[in-house]
Amino acid sequence: MGVFKGKVAIVTGGARGIGEATVKQLLSEGSKVAVFDLFPEGMERRFNDFEENILEVTVDIRSLRHVEEAVEIVLEKFKKIDILINNAGILMDHLIEEMTEEEWDTVIDVNMKGSFNCCKAIIPHMKSQDYGKIVMISSLAALGTKGRVNYAAAKAGIQGMTRSLALELGPFGIYVNAVAPGYIETEMSKVSEANASKRGIGDFSQFKKAMIEKNPIRKVGKPEDVANVIGFLASDKADYVTGQIIYVSGSPGA
Repeated sequence: MGVFKGKVAIVTGGARGIGEATVKQLLSEGSKVAVFDLFPEGMERRFNDFEENILEVTVDIRSLRHVEEAVEIVLEKFKKIDILINNAGILMDHLIEEMTEEEWDTVIDVNMKGSFNCCKAIIPHMKSQDYGKIVMISSLAALGTKGRVNYAAAKAGIQGMTRSLALELGPFGIYVNAVAPGYIETEMSKVSEANASKRGIGDFSQFKKAMIEKNPIRKVGKPEDVANVIGFLASDKADYVTGQIIYVSGSPGA
């Protein structure tokens, strides 16, 4: 019997990277999963072995109205929502002198406001059943990183949201935790490194090698490494864990 048998989960930004790895894990452990993504890119086809248990919903999480409409679609199909994984994120790297107001707003809106909108839309349904697991995705960047003042601010804000919501929602059987990945090898990270080099933030040509050398366990992370921790926090195995920020970085420090 799967860990998530009988559960219904929503994964934002579930079409690629950490989100896709999380969707795969949830499905394989028996959950029904709704993928909220601006570009779902055929998730149902990619997971056709689970076609009865997956639903892709095109949604812009920056809009509370869009999220609320998407939540209703999930409830119509699956009847409840047990788990929310706030994974959707975006990078727009620039040193502050060159960072535009649009780049600041977009990164804050997708990463932090999007998480707020999803929580706001879903929490009433979790309260009605006295049960819920919410996993936010922060980042090691929350501790500070060059050229990402927008992203660092958003991911630090998510940590504050996590602790505050854990205090608010614990009495209703709703657990809220966050996972903060370090360097994870994804398509988004590769594109970000290339863009950062072009924008004069630094020479990222040897970035992966440098991260491996810096890391005590001498390797970089994969999406599945993060998905494994998300899966634990979303499961009933974590029923005495709430308000925590768990770094998945292969290192005790930045």
